[in-house]
Amino acid sequence: MSKNEVFKSDSGNPQALIKEFFELNTYFTSEEKQTIETAWNLLINKCQDKSRLSGEPYYLHPLRVAHILSQNHLDKDSIISALLHIYQELGISADYIKEKFGESVHKIILTADKILNLPLNSKRLHQADAIRKMFFAMSDDVRVILITLADRLDRIRNLKNFDHDYQKIIAEAGVEIWAPLAERMGMQTEKNEFEDLSLKYTNPAVFQQIKAIVAQKQEERSQYLENAVNAIKSKAAAMGIHIEIQSRAKHFYSIYQKMRKRNKEVHELYDLLALRVLCNTPAECYTLIGVVHGLWKPLDGRFKDYIAMPKANGYQSLHTTVMCQDKPLEIQIRTHQMHNQAEHGIASHWLYKKGTNKDYIQQDQLGIINKLQELKNNDITDEETFINLKNELLGDQIYVFTPRGDVIQLPCGATALDFAYAIHSAIGEKVIAAKADGKIIPLNRPLENTQIIEVITNPNSHPTEAQLKLVKTSKAHQKIHSWLMLHDPTFSENIALQAKAPEAETSEAQQNMRQKRKRPKAGAHPDQPVHIHKKVLIDGQKNVLHTFAQCCKPEYPDLIVGYVTITKGIKIHRADCLVYHRNSMKDSRTINVQWDD
Repeated sequence: MSKNEVFKSDSGNPQALIKEFFELNTYFTSEEKQTIETAWNLLINKCQDKSRLSGEPYYLHPLRVAHILSQNHLDKDSIISALLHIYQELGISADYIKEKFGESVHKIILTADKILNLPLNSKRLHQADAIRKMFFAMSDDVRVILITLADRLDRIRNLKNFDHDYQKIIAEAGVEIWAPLAERMGMQTEKNEFEDLSLKYTNPAVFQQIKAIVAQKQEERSQYLENAVNAIKSKAAAMGIHIEIQSRAKHFYSIYQKMRKRNKEVHELYDLLALRVLCNTPAECYTLIGVVHGLWKPLDGRFKDYIAMPKANGYQSLHTTVMCQDKPLEIQIRTHQMHNQAEHGIASHWLYKKGTNKDYIQQDQLGIINKLQELKNNDITDEETFINLKNELLGDQIYVFTPRGDVIQLPCGATALDFAYAIHSAIGEKVIAAKADGKIIPLNRPLENTQIIEVITNPNSHPTEAQLKLVKTSKAHQKIHSWLMLHDPTFSENIALQAKAPEAETSEAQQNMRQKRKRPKAGAHPDQPVHIHKKVLIDGQKNVLHTFAQCCKPEYPDLIVGYVTITKGIKIHRADCLVYHRNSMKDSRTINVQWDD
């Protein structure tokens, strides 16, 4: 992926556009071009005269996404997936895509569509890190992440035609989610562009101020940088080292961050210029750093060796800042290979190879995302690389949704009970059932990544000792334990405590608990309990076959629970019934019951 490049062909001429696409990207075989054209024709046929709010044809966005990907020579399936990633908007069947273009394209577009349609808004961007990890949890193929990044990059490049609220949401997501995700993937160019364009829409006044200051000093900057470039090239040539030097002003968001950090206006900043020196070997990098420090005095504490100690995303380079003509000048020195990795990250490894079904990369060419690690095999596939990446990013965590779209992070093996307590303790205490993706699941079933979890509560429900053994999070365990100690005399730890107390005190405590369970009518003598006959609602329904358990003999207004039997309908137990709680099947057979008041 690299900078935006608008097609020169008439946007209303689909055949001219696809022809220009292939002229700009010449690495496809004839057979692959034919398959891509088939996907393009399907897109055109479904789009017909459909246009976006900006007035541009609907098919231009998918083509630009495909072009962004093709600049890194991504494979045929990636390009087809980019062209068809809006298939749902156009009414194209996913099964048809699978039949026409294969399983790989089918999987990519399904996952990319799910990620791109997550219910994100500005209120949830505080969860940005969890959301980024959710993307990895949802993706089994690195190309999914690359397509989602390309989609969002094209959208943020073309925000000017949308209303302010939409611009704000996309721009905030750009800097909070997509720029860090690009950085995590080692894609510095895309990160910088996401940040600059986000600043343009979130703080347009500052963006225009920075742009004006940078433009005003362009002539002065050009001469200053030209002098520095000539000095380095002259010394390098004398040592027989062939180099390439790129001069640039720092990107706007980086300048904005310096303004905030130092509490200065943009015209008060001087270290806005940078040189990038590209050479052929790491040894030349270290020789050139000596050359630079011989030419100009380095600033104390500003030398960084990311070649010997790479960044977590695999980035390698030497950084230094020197005083050149009484102005700070930042200089980066790296090899061409390091530069390719720094600019495009993991995308730089998806190199097309003719005549192969899969792309293979050598171990020593691989920049490990999030953490450098040793890989045992000499050759690995990008798919295997991405699985390693996912495992490192996610660790022993899963990420699930609330029905509103919030992301909840839980440990592996966590259940719906853990989820409920993560939302709020009061919800956890009243849970009687749960749904995952709309289907009822047992409360003891471990949740899976990316599920949408909904909990069902009952105001008469309460924690049980059995739940204490199901939960994985410390919060859920602590809350359940505290409730049981305070409210449940049948809790094993309470019984153990009572056994240690004097017999008289135990007897008195038991008598008090029995009196608490008896709740007579006002005015009734406590020695003459009043029995009120009430009907029971089963899951809100009347006249459902049920019987009252003889082990605990529930009476109104005792808290009650329902247990689904095989032959006798619903059996009604008191909520604190030991027989009920010792039943290993209760979590899967409990049903919502209550007195019909």
